[in-house]
Amino acid sequence: MTTNHPPRVELTPDAADLVRRLRERHGPLMFHQSGGCCDGSSPMCYPEGDFRTGSSDLLLAELSVDGVDEPVGFWMAKNQYEVWSHTRLIVDVVAGRGGGFSLEAPEGVRFLIRSRIVGT
Repeated sequence: MTTNHPPRVELTPDAADLVRRLRERHGPLMFHQSGGCCDGSSPMCYPEGDFRTGSSDLLLAELSVDGVDEPVGFWMAKNQYEVWSHTRLIVDVVAGRGGGFSLEAPEGVRFLIRSRIVGT
């Protein structure tokens, strides 16, 4: 018996559009969300491999985006995941500049996380 579980991480249409534009300019991408300071509550988008992940990080999803050849990994610090483990994470984009080094910063927008509680 198979069940359909909602994805742990998803992109809004606006976020997917921005990912496509960033992919054209920067090549393969990845997201990382930490629990630290400096916009730690916002997912940061980097060229794939520019942010080094380690044993304190979890790969939560490999996001497929129409028009992008390879999946976009979404990583999260394990201690941050403990706080968010009961939610579905929805990556969105809003006007305004974040405080980090994420690739979208020069665009005058920033990625942010919205969430929904998921059942057990």
